[in-house]
Amino acid sequence: MQTPPDPESPGADRHIRSFVMRRGHITAAQRRGVDELLPAIAIPYQPEPLDLAAVFGRQAPVVLEIGFGMGETTAAIAQAHPERDFLGVEVFVAGIGALAQRAHQRGLTNLRIIQHDAVEVVRAMIAPATLSAAHIFFPDPWPKARHHKRRLVAQPFLGELAGRLRPGGTLHCATDWEHYAEQMLAVLSEEPRLRNLHAGYAPEPRSPWCERPTTKFHARGNRLGHGVWDLVFERRE
Repeated sequence: MQTPPDPESPGADRHIRSFVMRRGHITAAQRRGVDELLPAIAIPYQPEPLDLAAVFGRQAPVVLEIGFGMGETTAAIAQAHPERDFLGVEVFVAGIGALAQRAHQRGLTNLRIIQHDAVEVVRAMIAPATLSAAHIFFPDPWPKARHHKRRLVAQPFLGELAGRLRPGGTLHCATDWEHYAEQMLAVLSEEPRLRNLHAGYAPEPRSPWCERPTTKFHARGNRLGHGVWDLVFERRE
C-alpha cells in the first residue's frame, strides 16, 4: 500500500494540498482493516488511467467518492446500489481501515479504495468522461481565511473533475459550513461544463444519482441545529 506523498518533499507535486498529514489515533480494528482486509480491495496509485472495467471485473456505472472519512456514507451507498461500482479515495489510515472493515462486514464486492491525494488520482488515474457520478461530502472547510486556498472544491481541480464525468453525470457536494457552501455554489455555477439541477442548493438530495444517507455525524448536527448545504450539478452534454 502506497503512503501519500509528503507535500514538502523536493519531488512532490506542488499543487496546494487540501489536507495535512498528522499522526492520528487508529484503533486495533481499523489497523486490522488496513493490514488484513484492505489488500483485497486496494488499488495502488499509478500515474496512468485505470481500466475501470478490469478493476471491478465488469462494466457498470462508476461513482468516485472523494475523502470518504470513516466510510459510513460510502459503505451505505455501495450496499444500497450493488449495480454501481464505487471508487473511494482517502489519505487517512484510520478511515481507510474503517471502510475496509465495513466493506468486509457487509460483503461489498463493488467497492475499491485508493490511498492517495484525490487531486493526483483524478488527474492521472481517471480518464475523461468515464465517471457516472462524483461525491465530495463534508470536505475539510479550512475555516480560517488564510487557509481558504486549501479548499478542495475550487479551480483548477473542479474543472478537471468535471471533465472526468460522463455527459449527464452528476457531481454532488455537501458541507456544514455556510461560507464554504457559498463558495462551492459560486465556483460550481461558474464551471461551464456543469449545470445546477436546482435553483441554488439542493432542497432534498434524493434523486437516483444524488442521494446522501444521513450519518451519525449529520444526525448529531441536525439535533444541534447545524445547517447542511447540498449542491448537485450535472455534466452538460
